[in-house]
Amino acid sequence: MRFLMTTNGGGTPPDETMFAEMGKFIEEMAKAGVLLATGGLDPKGTHITSSGGKITVTDGPFTEAKELIVSFALIDVRSKEEAIELSKRFWKIVGDGEGDVRQVFGPEDLG
Repeated sequence: MRFLMTTNGGGTPPDETMFAEMGKFIEEMAKAGVLLATGGLDPKGTHITSSGGKITVTDGPFTEAKELIVSFALIDVRSKEEAIELSKRFWKIVGDGEGDVRQVFGPEDLG
């Protein structure tokens, strides 16, 4: 089962200790084979809207956005509970903040 763990803007500013702990955590997940991808996201982005056959493209940043996804980790684990436990470990390292854990479906899930 694949899950996307995301973090929203804000939270505790990183320091050297947090970077070191996060590096160990990422290395552990990579060695265990559960980490598929991780990265930060450019806050500027481009927003695409499709309505009534009309497509609108708007360049960011989007100051009106209430929740800005700033980073992600794509993991492959046995259960949602395991994904939540990894997310809890992440937040113990990072400190304050918010994020989501969402299951990722792909072509193999369409049956």
